[in-house]
Amino acid sequence: MTKTSLALPLTPFLVVLLAACGQQPDGAGGPGGHGGPPPVSVAPATQREVQEFDEFTARLEAPDTVEVRSRVAGTVEAVRFKEGQLVRKGEPLFTIDTRAFRAEVARAEAQIAALKTQAELARTDLARSEKLVSANAVSQQEIDQLRSALRSAEANQKGAEAALVQAKLNVEYANVTAPVSGRTSRANVTPGNLVGVGDPVLTTVVSNDKVYAYFDASEATYLKYMRSAKPAATVVQMGLSNEQGFPHTGKLDFVDNRLNPATASIRARAVFDNKAGQFTPGLYARVKLGGGSSYQGVLVPDRAITTDQTRKIVLVVGPNNIVQPRPVTPGALIDGMRVVDGIKGGELVIVDGLLRAMPGAPVTPQVLKVDDKGMPIPAAPQGQPGAAPAAAPASAASK
Repeated sequence: MTKTSLALPLTPFLVVLLAACGQQPDGAGGPGGHGGPPPVSVAPATQREVQEFDEFTARLEAPDTVEVRSRVAGTVEAVRFKEGQLVRKGEPLFTIDTRAFRAEVARAEAQIAALKTQAELARTDLARSEKLVSANAVSQQEIDQLRSALRSAEANQKGAEAALVQAKLNVEYANVTAPVSGRTSRANVTPGNLVGVGDPVLTTVVSNDKVYAYFDASEATYLKYMRSAKPAATVVQMGLSNEQGFPHTGKLDFVDNRLNPATASIRARAVFDNKAGQFTPGLYARVKLGGGSSYQGVLVPDRAITTDQTRKIVLVVGPNNIVQPRPVTPGALIDGMRVVDGIKGGELVIVDGLLRAMPGAPVTPQVLKVDDKGMPIPAAPQGQPGAAPAAAPASAASK
């Protein structure tokens, strides 16, 4: 009697438990939960010409960075530029009081006039005395003294002429001009301040027609590029931190003459056009160099590569839509596509739904369209224009 009463209450519980164990959630066995093979998105592996690239972090610098200093001492009369503006070589930046320098010019001119008169008098005395030598009216010693006086007067005149040149240069130097074309910094002095020769720095001008991108390359990268016949003509692409990809193109124009033994790297430089002024010295940038000659490679979307314990694999949809795991050796990443070794071009690889695909089990592949680089284009929702077929024919998957 006791055994019978225990068995009866358990019977409904066991029925519910068994029903729960046999129930499948919606979508687990296929679309809509109807028990078919699970759906996955696939795309063909792309075979095309590949050129690998190396990426580096670079720092932008101006080809010319000039500290503007005064070459004469005096009082600043005017600042003749707007801070931060673009200037051309030779444009005035500062004006220093020239009154003392112009007075020096006048003094030098007066001294030249006096010395010129002395030289003419010495020349006349010498000529007159030389005529009296034949009559023994003057001695040879007197002639020698007159010749010495003439040479001294001429030398003094040349010295005064040199002083005049220097005085005129000081007047010219009082007008401080831009040494190079570029963009100015702030003015470090204002009108009324006294400046000395070479101190302080009045402002700074950096050239802006070109910009340099300096970066450090490893020893292996350096050796790879040295195999090129013309490493200095290597094309370099660059992108700033707020830009997608590498929209700017330049060229490699300098590689240092030795590696840094502490870092096993070598300094290199690329040059880019900056006439539009979009690059500011000091910015960080990303640069990309083409790594040698091109070759035929097979590429798959990077997200199609998964890990199976210690190896990298790609899930391929084979004949009869059966999933086949393929060990691959990943290579360079190019525009979101990974170069791989281990599959052939045209084979269908699973790019979405990897967790639903079991090796050796069938799937329902949805073939995605790809762009010109082989990157899959997301499928439109079912029932909308542009939607890809829900399943690929078995014959297409086997090709």
